[in-house]
Amino acid sequence: MSYCVNCGVELEKSLERCPLCNTPVINPNELQKIKTASYPYPKEKGQVDVVKKKDLAILTSVVLTATSLCCLLLNIFVFSGTPWSLFIIGACLILFVIIFPAVIYTKLPVYISLAFDGAATGFYLYMITFNTANDRWFLSLALPIVALVTILVEIFALLLRTFPVSFLTTALYFFVEIALLCVGLELLINHYRGVSPQLVWSAIILTICGVIVITLLTILSKQRLRDAVRRRLHF
Repeated sequence: MSYCVNCGVELEKSLERCPLCNTPVINPNELQKIKTASYPYPKEKGQVDVVKKKDLAILTSVVLTATSLCCLLLNIFVFSGTPWSLFIIGACLILFVIIFPAVIYTKLPVYISLAFDGAATGFYLYMITFNTANDRWFLSLALPIVALVTILVEIFALLLRTFPVSFLTTALYFFVEIALLCVGLELLINHYRGVSPQLVWSAIILTICGVIVITLLTILSKQRLRDAVRRRLHF
């Protein structure tokens, strides 16, 4: 005689489900067979193979090269009014220079990589001169700005790799370089326009960054302040 494990009603041997609560009737002798039955799903977790750097480099190079050549051919044989393809070719060059150290050759020093990025940006701006009336804007404004930004980024990377890194020190380097960048930009723009070198809008940014830098230096110089700021800002 057997009974339902759920409601306790008496069951006949031929029943597969309880007539009262519809609970499946399982023979205790068959439990072992159920446990040893093959599991329908794989027990080991699979993982998709990682794309090899060599294959990714080939794919990236082919896509960027094909894009540049197609645009160049279209520019020569179809839309030949202006050398517009130089914009696309320059953009592909910048993408390749950025992707190369990040994906293809990761052992390249960061300083050389940043220098290549600046050189590629300068070359792209030079290509734009073929679509403009003259290249004075490139030599007097664009190229000096690219050089200024590249130098500041190189210095920023040098500071991060030379001195201990924390949120406060990184913020300190950042605001110092923002101030220098804005001052340099205004001086270069004034030089390009033929205006006497004077600080106007950059003086405001310089003042704000100066206050922030002095505050950060004060916090960094006092252990108590450092700990208090870290506890309250959770970093």
